[in-house]
Amino acid sequence: MISFNQVTKRYPGGHEALSGVSLAIEQGELVFLTGHSGAGKSTLLKLIAAIERPTSGVVSVSGQNVSRLSRRAVPYLRRNIGLVFQDHKLLFDRSVIDNVVLPLDIAGFDRRESLKRARAVIDKVGLLNREKANPVSLSGGEQQRLCIARALVSRPALLLADEPTGNLDAGYAADIMAMFHDFHQVGTTLVIATHDERAITALGGRTLHLDHGRIGEGAA
Repeated sequence: MISFNQVTKRYPGGHEALSGVSLAIEQGELVFLTGHSGAGKSTLLKLIAAIERPTSGVVSVSGQNVSRLSRRAVPYLRRNIGLVFQDHKLLFDRSVIDNVVLPLDIAGFDRRESLKRARAVIDKVGLLNREKANPVSLSGGEQQRLCIARALVSRPALLLADEPTGNLDAGYAADIMAMFHDFHQVGTTLVIATHDERAITALGGRTLHLDHGRIGEGAA
């Protein structure tokens, strides 16, 4: 489903976030990305979602060369991808439920069905009593849970998550990982960057270790 062929990402100023990375992730896999801060985990996820473009090499997702996608084609790619990033990109002029329902509205779902699915996933992340609140009134952990709800509401084929439990207490972190496990069980491909050893142990899957922009010796 996902392949990197000798992918390098170099930012202005010369910083090389990824260097000659080659990897393959099969449909339905659960893969954890580990490594020190600045190892390239976030960059790798952004390349999959076409948020960033590689300096060299080829990134393919579901048979498409993401490296060469036109700007018009990128939204269609992302319709099948759930994104959970550390900069939540929430819409602060809309309520909690309006943030979650947005991907379904864009996809053309019936409004009643959209609201039903949105409330179900908001309930799962423990925010049903805040559905009418503005995201600015939420704590950092609540905003993280809102971001996760929005990513999961469309039941994506691929979920990319960057430190999804980083701002959560142990109880909510376990609940979120249980949700991820449920999605994986029904065939969703998950790629999760994390330092949470408990999550890796609980969910299993495969681990890719990044070390200064390269797949390290600990890769499996």
